Amino acid sequence: MVTFTSTWSKKMDFLLSVIGYAVDLGNVWRFPYICYQNGGGAFLLPYLLMAVFGGVPLFYMELALGQFHRSGCISIWKHICPIFKGIGFAICIIALYIAFYYNTIMAWALYYLLSSFQPTLPWTTCNNAWNTPNCTHYLSTDLNVSWTNTSISPAEEFYTRQVLQVHLSPGLHQLGAVSWQLALCLLFIFTIVYFSIWKGVKTSGKVVWVTATFPYLVLLILLVRGATLPGAWRGVVFYLQPDWDKLLSTTVWIDAAAQIFFSLGPGFGVLLAFASYNPFHNNCYKDALVTSSVNCLTSFVSGFVIFTVLGYMAEMRQQGVETVAKDAGPSLLFIIYAEAIANMPAATFFAIIFFLMIIMLGLDSTVSLSLSLSLCFTLANELLLPSLIKGGAFVVKLFEEYATGPAVITVVFLEVIAVSWFYGTKRFCSDVQLMLGFSPGLFWRVCWVAICPCFLLFIIGSFLAFPPEVKLFDYVYPFWTTVLGYCIGVSSFICVPSYMVYHLLTTKGTFKQVSQILSQKQQCLIPSVTLRKQAHMR
Repeated sequence: MVTFTSTWSKKMDFLLSVIGYAVDLGNVWRFPYICYQNGGGAFLLPYLLMAVFGGVPLFYMELALGQFHRSGCISIWKHICPIFKGIGFAICIIALYIAFYYNTIMAWALYYLLSSFQPTLPWTTCNNAWNTPNCTHYLSTDLNVSWTNTSISPAEEFYTRQVLQVHLSPGLHQLGAVSWQLALCLLFIFTIVYFSIWKGVKTSGKVVWVTATFPYLVLLILLVRGATLPGAWRGVVFYLQPDWDKLLSTTVWIDAAAQIFFSLGPGFGVLLAFASYNPFHNNCYKDALVTSSVNCLTSFVSGFVIFTVLGYMAEMRQQGVETVAKDAGPSLLFIIYAEAIANMPAATFFAIIFFLMIIMLGLDSTVSLSLSLSLCFTLANELLLPSLIKGGAFVVKLFEEYATGPAVITVVFLEVIAVSWFYGTKRFCSDVQLMLGFSPGLFWRVCWVAICPCFLLFIIGSFLAFPPEVKLFDYVYPFWTTVLGYCIGVSSFICVPSYMVYHLLTTKGTFKQVSQILSQKQQCLIPSVTLRKQAHMR
């Protein structure tokens, strides 16, 4: 664990850091796709309900915990419930997996950024060494070109055959050699991350003034540009047209719960770490409301940025928006959006600022996660990162689906149980009153004790009942990769029961005495009283 005794230089350093962490790549590509897939404007209802009753209360709880106890995700458990210390170790492993994912996406974006400094963007033509005979550059203005079922856009071939080079790997069973281009890009990204955190929040708090604000400037530019494109209205209608019948589907509510949870980001240790650098009497309640509102609003606005451009692509290709918007995840950015930018006037300028924005969004999340990890441990694993090989995209997809989802939700479920039931909601609210001068109301207490645990159990149950069908391009993941994926997911969560067993075996005393540790009637009270006495000295 990396620990720093410093505090934020300014309040805005903290707010921008939290906003930069919460507003990440998922706001740009996942929310718009999930929204139109689940009923358009109708999806906003379950999304807001899940935010109010699930996401925001968890967000507020973690900020308050970190600020009161001034501890990270591992050391905080000696104040709350020592037997749950394994949650902290699980959070570190999950954060490491996510850092793998984000650093890889940023390496891809850096490759695109460097490729953008050309008069003609390389993903606009079919006469490159990586192109195939099926490469077809087709817009409505290309009267002599027709689009068939075997046609592939130059943007897709650039992404799959030049950047990822997945055609050189048949699948997970044979990943291929190292891609030196991506290796250099990844090394450069990690260098930036290192110098962003090498003096703790003193440096990261300054970096976020660029990395957290620049994406909003780019989103505004792209929104204005997208709104002026022909066919933009088609994309907006497709994005927001409500399908109220979708609300009767359980999948819509599952997606809404998962989206708000992963968007706000409780359970990754970052909110605890950031809040621990705050002054003791900082109003974290107001901070939670402001930053979570900015996060949700950013997701909504990002939908307009994406779908105005998709409407333009549909107009140019004379196709339906649903046909153009068939890709999700990174492909939505690196294929569809990249192709749309390439066909705009001043394409080079828009490509440069767009991929800079992607890198900034990823940097915010990676820097935040790295503050919770040992830098040497991160470096040692980065050198072995399988995304450097030509079949690395298959590994990245596997991590995306299995490494963080159910594991982190289970960890947060145990976290809220430990705080609300073992440490006690009454004691936690007393801590908040000591910090802020007022106690959380009935709404927050009910959410922490009952609604949030049910909210998290709902997501966990849905993951188990409807396991993801993993597919990347034309490669369908075989059954053994599903087993491997669940093993990766369990590798983090297993820390929780393992530490419980270790704690019980190493604690001296009779069974009755050891059982008292579980209830924490004495263990939790002493640190809390001590902190109350110390609070008046801060």
